[in-house]
Amino acid sequence: MIAISPQASAHDRALIESRKLRFEILDDRGNAYARSLGLLNELPDYLQPVYGSFGVDLPEHNADGAWALPVPARFLLDRDGIVRDAAFNADYTQRPEPADLIEMVAAL
Repeated sequence: MIAISPQASAHDRALIESRKLRFEILDDRGNAYARSLGLLNELPDYLQPVYGSFGVDLPEHNADGAWALPVPARFLLDRDGIVRDAAFNADYTQRPEPADLIEMVAAL
């Protein structure tokens, strides 16, 4: 299992340590990979102060100067690199169930 994130490496390391993650977080600097998959939301000007009011400074956090967020997505690949399942939703509060993924992995 790996994660792909646009956030600066220091934030990734802090997340790995604080959550005691046992998988790697790959760097998607500037959201290039998310953009190539069509999974990138550019925040409109009117939303930037809203995020700022929550203490979220995306340009600083991601160290790329952009107000953009990747769409949360999950891809399940088999040993040959074939995508066996994909799940994504522009609503970041709607995430795939981990239990479903565990069942799919077991079925492979």
